[in-house]
Amino acid sequence: MPSQILPVTHHHRGTEAAAMLIKAEIERDDPTTSLLISSEYEDVEKAITSIKPVLSRTSSYNNNNITSPNDSPGLGNCYQQRRRRSASDNSLSSLSGSNGSGAASSAGGSRRHSFSKDVGRAAAETFLVTRLSFKLLRYLGVGYRWIVRFLALGCYSLLLLPGFIQVGCHYFFSSQVRRGIVYGDQPRNRLDLYFPKSSDGPKPVVAFITGGAWIIGYKAWGSLLGQQLSERDIIVACIDYRNFPQGTIKDMVKDASQGISFVCNNISEYGGDPDRIYLMGQSAGAHIAACTLLEQAIKETGEGESTTWSVSQIRAYFGLSGGYNLFDLVDHFHSRGLYRSIFLSIMDGEESLRQYSPEVLVQDPNTRHAVSLLPPIILFHGTADYSIPADASKNFANTLQRVGVRAESILYEGKTHTDLFLQDPMRGGKDDMFEDIVAIIHADDQEARAKDAVAPPRRRLVPEFMLKLARSISPF
Repeated sequence: MPSQILPVTHHHRGTEAAAMLIKAEIERDDPTTSLLISSEYEDVEKAITSIKPVLSRTSSYNNNNITSPNDSPGLGNCYQQRRRRSASDNSLSSLSGSNGSGAASSAGGSRRHSFSKDVGRAAAETFLVTRLSFKLLRYLGVGYRWIVRFLALGCYSLLLLPGFIQVGCHYFFSSQVRRGIVYGDQPRNRLDLYFPKSSDGPKPVVAFITGGAWIIGYKAWGSLLGQQLSERDIIVACIDYRNFPQGTIKDMVKDASQGISFVCNNISEYGGDPDRIYLMGQSAGAHIAACTLLEQAIKETGEGESTTWSVSQIRAYFGLSGGYNLFDLVDHFHSRGLYRSIFLSIMDGEESLRQYSPEVLVQDPNTRHAVSLLPPIILFHGTADYSIPADASKNFANTLQRVGVRAESILYEGKTHTDLFLQDPMRGGKDDMFEDIVAIIHADDQEARAKDAVAPPRRRLVPEFMLKLARSISPF
């Protein structure tokens, strides 16, 4: 299949623009999708062109070592060649081993030598890929600030590693988790389901869209939330979607809509109650989920629009630390390292900001009928959130109330962007936001509320000093 080219235009301030021509293949998930970043300045183009062979080698290295033989014919040939070489080496080793102890000793030395060479080659290639990654970031206009943030992210993850290991064990080995359920025909169209231990009757359902700055989102990021909500008799569906540069916001909203459709139409087969489905998103996922919900409402009011799910199937929408007016956030993100040019590329250009700004769109008189279809909307935010200021949720809730939507914002004093979603849940004990969400879901279920009242406190996953240190260096 021919490669799909995603055009991305950079819009830097002033008269000078970054110039580049980089084709980035998405090896693991979709080798047919690539990114083209173009510019009109020839001098930097030449600089980029001069490193093309190196980039090609990097791409080849990644493909050979990650992609399976089924992903593409060309990559399959490389894979098969490596298999044949490996099989040949193994055959020679076994043959020499049958010729006596001296030969076996020689073969052992040869294997050790080969292992040493492999380690050296891997180290050299790792260094090469790392160096080129920093070069690519610099050419993209992602310089010192992003490099520092990546290093901070690594330290942050290391400090929370004890919790991640425990959550990961549950994710991979628990019988209460079903991973990778296909909901569409795109590579990232998968979702994970988290089930309660008890199966006595249909359970309420949360369809969750994870965050990740529209770039690093992944369904497993919701595993901690899924595990903890399932302990309160709630089924959680964590929906994966294409990230940039594999797709832009239009593709993300399309994937989210397909995932929600799957949940609405099939969750009863998994023990879920189709009349008690809640939509939730966190950070960038909150923005994507809000865009999806509003787009669906607009489709339902249009003539001749075919839909596979209805806004009326959603009992309520929960937005966690989300941003809903892109015009207010472009400069803020730019100041924090998500540069304007990249952000506009993610959002399909400056002309699309209005379309993907729910706060702006609900005020359009043409969407009045669609807005009336929206379910209750509850927005959660920490007042110390510097990634997306709490005003984003407050302003959106106020705007929704003015246009007749049942909406409210719940603010948590002193909480950061990651406190609500990671540090607090890993701390164990009582978690205010978690209890607020569960209380809303179980509001009409007296038996469930009685169980919540006597539920044991959640256990701590990470020592307190590590949580505090992680909070202080968090890049979010």
